[in-house]
Amino acid sequence: MKRIEVTIPTTKIGLVSDAINDLVGGFSILEGNGRGSSERQIIRAGRGTGTIVAEYNKVAVIITVVDDSDVEKVVSAIENAAFTGKSGDGVIVISTIDSVLNIASKKMNSEAL
Repeated sequence: MKRIEVTIPTTKIGLVSDAINDLVGGFSILEGNGRGSSERQIIRAGRGTGTIVAEYNKVAVIITVVDDSDVEKVVSAIENAAFTGKSGDGVIVISTIDSVLNIASKKMNSEAL
């Protein structure tokens, strides 16, 4: 099993969510601030008379766990949904999961997904 963790701009949540909705058993979305290679937002300061560059960008992290056989199609769907070709499209991290337990059903590993 693999854990797929995707960091994208918050504006892409709907696109990526729709792209993987039918491919995975479930996923979590966490919103926060991030600092990567993309340009920072320019924000109006005070009464709109000045501007400042934001220290962080608004990002979302989407996390899911899938069978090894599903990794390629899930990653491809995410890539296609989030790609603009510009800096700041996001990052996909894939890591190995040793075991999973579904607390409600007591099922383990692939059955728990």
